[in-house]
Amino acid sequence: MRRLRLSAQQIIAMIYVAAMFMTIMDVTIVYVALPAIARSFDVSPAATDGVVVGYLVSLAVWIPASGWVGDRFGTKRTFLVAISLFTFASALCGLSQSVLELVLFRVLQGAGGGMLTPVGMAMLFRAYPPAQRARLARLLVIPTVMAPALGPLIGGALVDNLSWRWVFFVNLPIGLAALVFSALALTEHRERAGERFDLPGFILAAAGFGLFLYALSEAATLGWNSPVIDLTAAAGAAVIATLVWVELHADQPMIDFRLLRNRLFGVANLASLFASGGFLGLLFIAPIWLQTGRGLSAFVSGSSTAPEALGVLVSSQLVGRIYPRIGPRRLISGGLIGVSIATCVLAVLLDGNLWLFRGVMFFVGVGWAYVVISMNAGLFAQISPRDTGRATALYNAQRQIASAIGVATLSTIIGTQAGPAGLAGNVTVFRIAFFAAAGFTLVGAMIALAIHDRDAASTMRRVPAPTAAVPAASG
Repeated sequence: MRRLRLSAQQIIAMIYVAAMFMTIMDVTIVYVALPAIARSFDVSPAATDGVVVGYLVSLAVWIPASGWVGDRFGTKRTFLVAISLFTFASALCGLSQSVLELVLFRVLQGAGGGMLTPVGMAMLFRAYPPAQRARLARLLVIPTVMAPALGPLIGGALVDNLSWRWVFFVNLPIGLAALVFSALALTEHRERAGERFDLPGFILAAAGFGLFLYALSEAATLGWNSPVIDLTAAAGAAVIATLVWVELHADQPMIDFRLLRNRLFGVANLASLFASGGFLGLLFIAPIWLQTGRGLSAFVSGSSTAPEALGVLVSSQLVGRIYPRIGPRRLISGGLIGVSIATCVLAVLLDGNLWLFRGVMFFVGVGWAYVVISMNAGLFAQISPRDTGRATALYNAQRQIASAIGVATLSTIIGTQAGPAGLAGNVTVFRIAFFAAAGFTLVGAMIALAIHDRDAASTMRRVPAPTAAVPAASG
């Protein structure tokens, strides 16, 4: 019998997929457990907000720093520390004896998760040359779409049959397996080993992103009229503006905003900001409508949104094959237009037949596959291996902000428009939110039209596979 031999590329891809699945699922699985956590510690549901917000703010602090940390100390060492921290913190979360302990351990977990995804992505894109990234992108959709779909289902089953603590303990076998495999299989890689730490950039990024994401996360609960929200949002925006100015004038910036001057990388990130905000916002409000608006169970709600993941998996097989011939511009913009149309149809069908709702969710996933496959294949086409760590950190920070903006916007619409009747059966308010999500993705589609396919030529079939990525443009 022939022994199965895995290439270095395949090993890195497998490790990254496992780690990414774990971290993405952790976000959605915790939402299901919040009511049980509140009952367990005998507190109000609002008192558990810190379990989510603490994690998101910690991500906002560590994602921007992950590029420098990986370049300075090596991607393998950083990845091992990140996955160890995430796994250990997951165990501590499951053992928590109070809400305060749980929030603190979630902050620790966010530090590991904040470094895990960008550093793993940097390893992956350094391992795969541009010409192979369309094929790679088909693999990356597995954790991206399956984890959010399975999170509510697994979380509901664990909470109902075991305990809320198991939504954290479930990370342990995945994390330990990925840790052992990574330690044995990965090789070390360093870039810019002699660069000093950009302390002003780190402080400004931590403060700015932390304050801004806190405001977005809590706005739906406290309201935009709250002085706390207004002050933290304004302060966060001001600090982020200062951060951009400081980093653009720094010789060795921790967050290299100059990479956005590259037309492909800059336009694609802007399109992704609106696309991710609308799509992730849709995935956030759909279960709320199904459970609160229609009174369905968590399991039925999860099974009604899960067809989106199936749509991505089915469609991605086609997109990965046609991308080299068509290029990112038409695929991304066309996919986002399809997502926008399907979201509008969902808004019309909210109180209709549930199987029709599931069918349209499937087509949301079909359209999103065109976006995510093309984005992952072409986004880093002109980013050099030297700049890949900083670029993946910047991209993941953008997606984190996009998610918060989308969720905050749609949550605010639901909270302010619900009125005295509440959310149960309130079709009108949810229709407005669904149409708003469609507006986000439609704006992303219009921005994506500014992408030039020739900028991503190295990722397309008509160009021979290069041995290294093309250096990023300087202006």
